[in-house]
Amino acid sequence: MPGNSEVDALTHETYRRAGFTGSFEFGVRPALLVVDFCRGFTDPACPLGSDTTAEVERTRVLLDVARARSTFVVFTTIAYDEGARATTTWLRKVPSLGELTVGSPWVDIDVRLGRLDHEPVVAKHGASAFFGTPLQALLVAARIDTVLVMGATTSGCVRASVVDAVQYGFPTFVVTDCCADRSAGPHDANLFDMTAKYADPLTSEEVVSHLQRLPETALR
Repeated sequence: MPGNSEVDALTHETYRRAGFTGSFEFGVRPALLVVDFCRGFTDPACPLGSDTTAEVERTRVLLDVARARSTFVVFTTIAYDEGARATTTWLRKVPSLGELTVGSPWVDIDVRLGRLDHEPVVAKHGASAFFGTPLQALLVAARIDTVLVMGATTSGCVRASVVDAVQYGFPTFVVTDCCADRSAGPHDANLFDMTAKYADPLTSEEVVSHLQRLPETALR
């Protein structure tokens, strides 16, 4: 959003008058959806990557708490085989996505997140974690009632996943300090718009507080 605080206040008021005033309740069976914190996005050596150290480290702290509470965790990555590379229209717009090929180290989940063997990785060809993937079925099978979204990039795959999560009927939250983008402008603008229209904002500390208050029986 614009940096001028007066403009920001006006924007908030405009959204409030338009009726963007609702909120979600945090359920008893949440899932952490970690979007595309694969090496292709978290390693600056990849053309698509940037320095996401702070966001990855905060996500790891949150994941460790979630794991201790037996909370459902799912990761996504983007991975194209030769057929998908030849037929995915998105690659015409963003040719560097072609670096994310099946078997490439760029599609691996960042090791700093300490992914456990039982935590699923959903491979996708599009921006949304839901489009053309089994993610919705995984969440339904786990009886998930709340989706917490974090990862990269805020303005791209995080946003697309948030929109689809709420459209599939999940109360959706964005973990704001665990989302990363290449530039502050798109990051800030998309966090503002997402949390006005599709999701509620939470910090990682707030999520930890929610998780620690959940009854043990709800997570079995």
